Amino acid sequence: MKTLVIGDIHGCHGELLDLIDKAGLAENDQLIALGDLVDRGPDSASVLRFFKDQPRRRSLMGNHERKHLLAWKQGSSLSGSQLLVKEQFDAALYAEAIIYFETLPLFVELPEAILVHGGLEPGVTLEQQQAGVLAGSMSGEAYLAGKFPEPWYRLYNGDKPVVAGHHDYSKTGTPLVINDRVILIDTGCCFGHQLTGLMLPDFKLVSVKSRANYWGLARQSRRRPLNGSHNYPSR
Repeated sequence: MKTLVIGDIHGCHGELLDLIDKAGLAENDQLIALGDLVDRGPDSASVLRFFKDQPRRRSLMGNHERKHLLAWKQGSSLSGSQLLVKEQFDAALYAEAIIYFETLPLFVELPEAILVHGGLEPGVTLEQQQAGVLAGSMSGEAYLAGKFPEPWYRLYNGDKPVVAGHHDYSKTGTPLVINDRVILIDTGCCFGHQLTGLMLPDFKLVSVKSRANYWGLARQSRRRPLNGSHNYPSR
């Protein structure tokens, strides 16, 4: 059995199907997304339905899923990309999404690699990692930046390779591989770059081109700006 690990999808359903087709997954292969299934892209609802309740398709929790959960539970503010999803979903599907997001793990350890959305604190076991660090929250990133002189992915020296998403670290829409130990596969699909996956156990990278800069188009089409924070409406 092979496993296709996919970077940040962000509602890019067409590209998700393109990538699966290009990777040539067999019926008994599994698919694992690194989180940030939703927000920014054109069809978060179809991406959610693709993964939800499918035993061979699963996802980690990204910072975007975590934001939706915190807003739902604590009444914290939503950014424009989350508000876009609330407009794409009806109330029933959004409630289903929240229930699904609650089930998502912060990391997955496979025989070949450790999968996280955001990052890892060097020298700390998986079980002791902070949730914000694993999910890539702003507070988690600030914690790492304040504690270490270099990015976490340049300091990692664990036994297994790590596969992570969260940022297009190369700034070119291509994966960034650090010393064959950290493989960073968010390649900015929602910004018009690529959607990237990693085939395990072969560690083969596969990418497909994005069809558009969806987030740029979404922001331009709005009557009000999407880059601010807004109070979360009542449930």
